[in-house]
Amino acid sequence: MASSLLNGERAVVALFISRTLYTTPLDLLSEGLFLSLLSLFALFLEIFAESSSSFSQFKTRPGASSGILLGAITLPNVMISRLIQRSRAVSLNDIDVGDLEHLRIQYWTVTACCFSMLLFIAFSLRKVPQNQHSISSRGVWGVQFGLSWLSLYAATYCVFFAVKLHNDSAVCSELLWVLFQGLAAQKLLQHVLSTFPFCASIGEALLVSAGITIYSGDMVALTLAKINVPHLSTGFVFVGNGILRSEISIIIQGILLGLLLFPAFFKLLIKVWYQFRSLENPDERACHEIEKSAIFFTSLAFILIVIVPSWMQIVKDFDVHPFLWVIGFIFSEPHKILPLFMYWVAVTCISVVRFYKISKKGTTERILLRKYYHLMAVAMFLPALIFQPKFLDLAFGAALALFLLLEIIRVWRIWPLGQLVHQFMNAFTDHRDSDVLIISHFSLLLGCALPIWMSSGFNDRPLAPFAGILSLGIGDTMASMIGYKYGVLRWSKTGKKTIEGTAAGITSVLAACSVLIPLLATTGYIFTQQWCSLILAVIISGLLEAYTAQLDNAFIPLVFYSLLCL
Repeated sequence: MASSLLNGERAVVALFISRTLYTTPLDLLSEGLFLSLLSLFALFLEIFAESSSSFSQFKTRPGASSGILLGAITLPNVMISRLIQRSRAVSLNDIDVGDLEHLRIQYWTVTACCFSMLLFIAFSLRKVPQNQHSISSRGVWGVQFGLSWLSLYAATYCVFFAVKLHNDSAVCSELLWVLFQGLAAQKLLQHVLSTFPFCASIGEALLVSAGITIYSGDMVALTLAKINVPHLSTGFVFVGNGILRSEISIIIQGILLGLLLFPAFFKLLIKVWYQFRSLENPDERACHEIEKSAIFFTSLAFILIVIVPSWMQIVKDFDVHPFLWVIGFIFSEPHKILPLFMYWVAVTCISVVRFYKISKKGTTERILLRKYYHLMAVAMFLPALIFQPKFLDLAFGAALALFLLLEIIRVWRIWPLGQLVHQFMNAFTDHRDSDVLIISHFSLLLGCALPIWMSSGFNDRPLAPFAGILSLGIGDTMASMIGYKYGVLRWSKTGKKTIEGTAAGITSVLAACSVLIPLLATTGYIFTQQWCSLILAVIISGLLEAYTAQLDNAFIPLVFYSLLCL
């Protein structure tokens, strides 16, 4: 019984949380307390959910565990790690207190989102079959127990939040904003699980829903703060006055949110179009597909050229159109940026063509073929992160926008590219992808990009931006290759991960760090991180890769980044 409750993934997550709480200073004691409470509630719900017969209603990805604990605590751990990092900077007078307060609001918002989604899961699990009286009795008692503690958590959450900011005149509006974000996350989780069945586990859906909610809410809060809405702008001083407010960050945020909202806009246009056109005549289907494609690309151009740039200019004072600003930025240092861009194009074209031919022959295992893309990411992103970090930020945003656009075209089967994109992407999918949604390339790109984006501004841990590249490009790749070819001793009887592969992954990351630290030191970085903490961070992230059944591209970089910030 105890072994089933404390599996490998939960043990590693407990080690991860313990490491964070051990480093938390006294001035962040309340944040650490709520992280502990949230972790306990998520653990209880995960144990109950995986033993409940009503868990099948969520239609999660086959073969994956629920992942509720890991999905609920990852982003709060990242935020509290950044709070610890910013608190060091405030004590040294390296940043303003406003940056710390903004990040504190972000932490409370993340915990509200995770709490709200856990509450939704708890209520959903109340649907236990009535013909199984013993299971129903235990299920009702378990859910009531969980809801009681979750209600206590919510009440204590509000009290601590009010006490923490009792001197702030905008505490009411800030608290309402945090709770509104929690409700939005819960609605988004419902939408993700219902719209994309069998595409993600509960933990992965929790992570995505919380991340999108925080990312979009930050842009909305900044917009409200800029347009000076009466009785609202005062409450968004810290919420909308964030740390990342460069032109590049606003452009990336605007484009990505515009593309995420575009499918709803396009769906509305298609409904209106269907009112005037009938699809019953087969002879007119080709014409209808062309008309649908024309509507798609016309509306897309209107959103990206008119609506999104207008939103950007409200949030940030651009002297020119944001796209013209991008062109000016690229040609500001053409002797540095253009050769790097040409190098990326060459590496991408050669790799994609080569790997696509190999995948068609079927002589190479799919898992090894996918890891070659991880190595390609190292070859592309590592030099750029050292010498051109700002351009890399912009390039990550452009690549992610392109991936989003291609996935929208593939899902909607937009003529003439939809079917071609679908056939091409299927050559690189595995068991974690589905016909509804292909997410592996998104997770790899975001896993490399997020640590870099979150490290903008103050950063006293120079290795933190490299968390995604090191953990995915080097550690995960070596673990898979060595484990597949030479692995004998498995971590569990049912799993495929081997001790040899995990050891190779941990060793390769430490070796890369030993090379990277002197290289960064020559460029002016001052290292204050001790090797013992670095080794512990590498070991924890390596063990998580060995034990987790979740999408490791999404979780491991965030866990590694969080540990590096401590």
